[in-house]
Amino acid sequence: MRGPGVVRLETERLLLRPQRVEDATVLRELWTERDPRVPAHRRLDAQGRPTVADLEDAIRTDPAPVTTGLLAVELKVDGDVIGYCGLVDSGRGTTGEPELAFELLRRTWGNGYATEAVDAVIDWARSSGHQRLWATVWNWNTASRRVLAKLGFTETDRRETVPGHGTTLWTTKAL
Repeated sequence: MRGPGVVRLETERLLLRPQRVEDATVLRELWTERDPRVPAHRRLDAQGRPTVADLEDAIRTDPAPVTTGLLAVELKVDGDVIGYCGLVDSGRGTTGEPELAFELLRRTWGNGYATEAVDAVIDWARSSGHQRLWATVWNWNTASRRVLAKLGFTETDRRETVPGHGTTLWTTKAL
């Protein structure tokens, strides 16, 4: 279901919806769980930032997304938010081709939620007229690489090595 600027997607087990201020605690938990190989700008800094308050402010002030934005991934059975999934215009890809992004809490890994959420976003993108999506993934992130491969993303020759962090791989999927 969608209205002007609002995207809500449903699967058998999940609801993907716009983020709410109260989702900031889950987003903060994601920041605390990140692998130490993730670059510093995507991990908590020495002062513990971003704080829950910082993330609440970011949600409040985020302009309307060009695409789906990062939707909260909520379990239908109990309403728990377990991460995010969506399309963003990161400025790193081809104009008009949004980047797929997803991240789920570690305690939910291994249940197929990432595959289910990403598949719903792919279906939405296709029905919205997108011709192709792309996603980046660290070479050491085997779980996310499996999700992308399972859903038809293929790795390209584009790579970016960041010393001490690994290699970012670019993947694409024709819709």
